[in-house]
Amino acid sequence: MMTASAIKATLPHRFPMLLVDRVVELVPGERLTALKAVTCNEPWYRDVPDGAPEDAYGYPPVLLVESWCQAAGVLAAWDTPNPDVLSGQVMLFGGISGVRFHDQVLPGDVLEHRVRLIRALTDTVIFEGETLADGRTVVEIGRVVMATRPASELAAGGPVQAMSAG
Repeated sequence: MMTASAIKATLPHRFPMLLVDRVVELVPGERLTALKAVTCNEPWYRDVPDGAPEDAYGYPPVLLVESWCQAAGVLAAWDTPNPDVLSGQVMLFGGISGVRFHDQVLPGDVLEHRVRLIRALTDTVIFEGETLADGRTVVEIGRVVMATRPASELAAGGPVQAMSAG
C-alpha cells in the first residue's frame, strides 16, 4: 500500500490537484488500484450555493479522468519516481480514447481507480481501466498513452525538433 507521502514522492502533483489518496494494490508492470475520496470541501465546490440541488455537486468529469490518469502515472513511475518536473525524466500525457461516463460522482463517494498496463515501450506506456464508486462503474477508460522525456528537452531553451507534415 502507498500512502499520501509515497504518492507525493512519486508524482509532482500537489494540492489542490493531487487527486489520488492511497494505492491499495500495485503489481509492477501489470496493474494498480488506487483510491480517491471525494469531499464537499474540495475547491471546485466553492461556488455551489447553499440549497443547491444534489446534482450541482457532481464531481467534474475532467477531474475524474485526471484522477484516474494520476493513478496510472503512479503505476508508470513507481520504480523511477520523479516528483520534480524540472529534472530527470518527466511524465507527459500523450492521449486518451474510449472514455465512457456511466454515472455521476458526488461528495462522499470513494473512487476506486483500476488501472491496467497494456503495453510498455522504452519511453511510452499504454493503459486501460475503469473507476468504480460504491461498486458501480462511473467511468471506463479505453486507452491512455503516457510518455517520458528528459526535462532538459522540455525546458525553455532546450532542443526543439520540428515535425514535418508529410
